[in-house]
Amino acid sequence: MTRREFISLLGGAAAMWPLATRAQQQREATRRIGVLMNVPESNLSYRSHVAAFAQTLQRLGWREGQNLHLDVRWSAGDPERIRAYAAELAGMTPDLILASSSANLTALLRTTRTIPIVFVQVSDPVAQGFVSNLAHPGGNITGFSAFEPTMAGKWLDLLKQAAPGLARVAVIFNPDTSPQSKLFVPVVKASASSFAVEVIVIPIHAIADFEPTIASFSRHPNSGPIFPSDQSTSSHTDLILELVARYRLPAVYAQEAFARNGGLIYYGFDEGSQFRQAAIYVDRILKGVNPGDLPVQQPTRFSLIVNLSAARALGIELPIGLLLRADEVIE
Repeated sequence: MTRREFISLLGGAAAMWPLATRAQQQREATRRIGVLMNVPESNLSYRSHVAAFAQTLQRLGWREGQNLHLDVRWSAGDPERIRAYAAELAGMTPDLILASSSANLTALLRTTRTIPIVFVQVSDPVAQGFVSNLAHPGGNITGFSAFEPTMAGKWLDLLKQAAPGLARVAVIFNPDTSPQSKLFVPVVKASASSFAVEVIVIPIHAIADFEPTIASFSRHPNSGPIFPSDQSTSSHTDLILELVARYRLPAVYAQEAFARNGGLIYYGFDEGSQFRQAAIYVDRILKGVNPGDLPVQQPTRFSLIVNLSAARALGIELPIGLLLRADEVIE
């Protein structure tokens, strides 16, 4: 090789170095986040939650297609999908995973103990064994807790206010997709005597179980169900509302979509705000904060929604005190 050829080759390589460096920096600057949701993709409420999460990240400087890539999976409350998507997302080795619900978080923790995880909609994470304490969760996870077990007493109180003649209450949930719901049962049973009601627990393991279970329960007069937050029920909102209306049962729900689509009473926390707050935690972790050093946040604002149309269909006249306490009354 002549001296001139060597100099030309060296100059060409030098010209390429900045381009290669910039391309490498761009690849390194793109952060990958997995998102495991607990409902079907068709659920408009939860799609809006994911949108709020992405929009908050954008305001913090993380833009999809530029320095951020989101991989969203929708488990629809199906245990097999939960396990498969948890393994798939962990296998992508993302920088972080957002987990919605206890069942999704459980599956992810069985898959990885190194990838940072921010959770939302997880009831009493200490009692469930996800974290040792709220102030210093430790390990690779932190997040935002949902309902405390004491909330269950409030659900029973509201149901009894709406239907004073109530004598029998069922707590209905799928233990496979809502393991946290067992935490509410002792509270409901402990409150039962003061409200003069009998409490039973009805586990639902498949969609085919809903109709015969609700039909059988409705044969007893003055009965009403409580539906805790559960992937199975939230994935079949329309079916449950149709069955409850058909069998004329007053019911209280822990998820807002039920009241907005015809359910009698909703009492719970602001789900959307948790996703926006989660984005702030994600931003801090991507910038180097250890997730185990971020305290688990508890909900501070709760909302009561009553649906007058549902009450009229049931022949119920809701007490004025309940209506005045409601944050929203749906006509």
